[in-house]
Amino acid sequence: MKVGLEVHQQLATGKLFCRCPAELSEEIGGAFVRRLRPASGEDHRIDIAAQFQASLGRTYAYETGPANCLVEMDEEPPHPLDAAALDVALTFALLVGARPIDEIAVMRKIVVDGSNTSGFQRTALVAVGGSISVDGRDYSIQSVCLEEDAARKVRESDGEVVYRLDRLGIPLVEVATGPDITSGPEARRVAEEIGALLRATRRVRRGIGTVREDLNVSTTGGHRIEIKGVQELAMIKEYVDREEQRQQTLLAVRDELARRSARIGPVEGTDVSSVFDGVSSGPLAAAGRRGGGVLALTLPGFAGLLGARPGSDERLGRELADHARAVGLKGLIHSDEVPGYGVTPEHIAELRSRLSLTSSDAFVLVSDRSPEKLATALRRIAGRAAEALEGIPGETRDPLPDGRTRYSRPLPGRHRMYPETDIPPIPITAEHLDRIRSNLPERPEELRARLGQVHGLGAEVVRQLVYAGLVDRFEILTAKGHAPSLTARLLTQDLPSVASTTERGFDPSDPLLDAVLGSAESGRISKEGIPGLLAALAGGAPSVDEAIARAGLAGLTSDELRALVDRIVEAQAPMVRARGGEAFSPLMGDVMREVRGRRDGKEVAEALRRAIDRVQRTPAG
Repeated sequence: MKVGLEVHQQLATGKLFCRCPAELSEEIGGAFVRRLRPASGEDHRIDIAAQFQASLGRTYAYETGPANCLVEMDEEPPHPLDAAALDVALTFALLVGARPIDEIAVMRKIVVDGSNTSGFQRTALVAVGGSISVDGRDYSIQSVCLEEDAARKVRESDGEVVYRLDRLGIPLVEVATGPDITSGPEARRVAEEIGALLRATRRVRRGIGTVREDLNVSTTGGHRIEIKGVQELAMIKEYVDREEQRQQTLLAVRDELARRSARIGPVEGTDVSSVFDGVSSGPLAAAGRRGGGVLALTLPGFAGLLGARPGSDERLGRELADHARAVGLKGLIHSDEVPGYGVTPEHIAELRSRLSLTSSDAFVLVSDRSPEKLATALRRIAGRAAEALEGIPGETRDPLPDGRTRYSRPLPGRHRMYPETDIPPIPITAEHLDRIRSNLPERPEELRARLGQVHGLGAEVVRQLVYAGLVDRFEILTAKGHAPSLTARLLTQDLPSVASTTERGFDPSDPLLDAVLGSAESGRISKEGIPGLLAALAGGAPSVDEAIARAGLAGLTSDELRALVDRIVEAQAPMVRARGGEAFSPLMGDVMREVRGRRDGKEVAEALRRAIDRVQRTPAG
């Protein structure tokens, strides 16, 4: 297996080709509608992915906000490329040893899925030929590009997609690696290192949706698959591993189809509506296809190969169904999953007789009100079935929340590129590069070494701070005198745990964190009480004092702690005398449930050991 990454990181500068603020907004000031069609690229050919998107016949609506301009509506030529965004891209390029281009030419990349009002995305190659080192191994950086982000999709209905223009034009740095990665865990580590290098520039945006990864995966015997728009770093391993499993399953199906000399039946299919006229429920019900019908595609030699395969939940039938959904159908029914869906054994017997199928043959059924949509769907399904005879077709796939992926469109190619005629080439001078080179930020490996040495932190804690982009906040807090280990724990453990259990997250840059750390260091609460304190603040407590009260973290003095521990130990005195020191663990749990983070765990443990020792030395009775 070979894997390559494309990391897209939004920059914290103005928009790339206009001077509008790069902020998302829920305020709607107006709307307009467009239809998009493909155009030929520089070589006078139309890209296959653009053809596919145009064939869907969708209408695109665009919502404008209070800060959108005519450039974003494609009613005015683009302004000059944002100089600050270009400097960030050049800074990253120099950090990874890439060679900047002498003269940057902005290109138009044809995209007609509605995400750009113009029907193309502006992109510019900035540098080529760098590398990064991860766990002692070098990975090539093929290119560093600067491009504009797409509009934000807000909803979709049959035949129409609605976008908002607030995100359109936000600068993106695109970093493409070579196909040097060989596993899912490796892909995640490389993505983490690229992310740390981008954050080292101190000019990137943070939060959900500000960084997205495209994963390019191939296995021996297959073609490149692009998984587009992965937003969760933790899911990269899952997507790569599941894609490898999918490809291995499809290759095994290909080999079995070859052994059987399988083939594809007539692409136009056969109208079998009359077979299912009595079906009253399910996708083949007569009421649901009034005006249309049911078409059957025969697949000689495919029997048993459309459903789940041994040892895998991937299946060829799902691949065919994705192509039906791509043209607007809800799915399909195939012979490996019936009886079911209202289809009885009697229906199957009549259908096989009418289609002259043997026991080794499969069939696919599609139904809809529109004869044109049915014909289009059947052609696409037949095409995908034919590709199964060859193995794995190259395509773009969308990530799903469970780690699987779904067919989106064909892989785009070079035919979608042509020059941007409204922006002149941008020369990159030696003086420009010298200025950036003289102000390069600290590299992640240097930063990790410094944090470990200066603050005495372990390697894993340092790694979490760097990869999560928390170093700036960590150093601000430690500069105020807060303990490095407690500060690191707050940022890497306590804040994420609160974010996962409360509706409202907690910003790591919130000034209240200073007071939270002060409460723990002064002894008002224990460090174990910090998550409860943060949860109370995230829940709306206006101050740390109020949050301490709401969380029940106040009011346990040292004397009260000793009294609490003595009471619990005395109640379990027979067990203490019988088990001795082994009684510590169960009793510690009982005590901590009562303490609830109001005293430090180390202090609680010392008080408990003293109480246990006292009971052991006191004769029974």
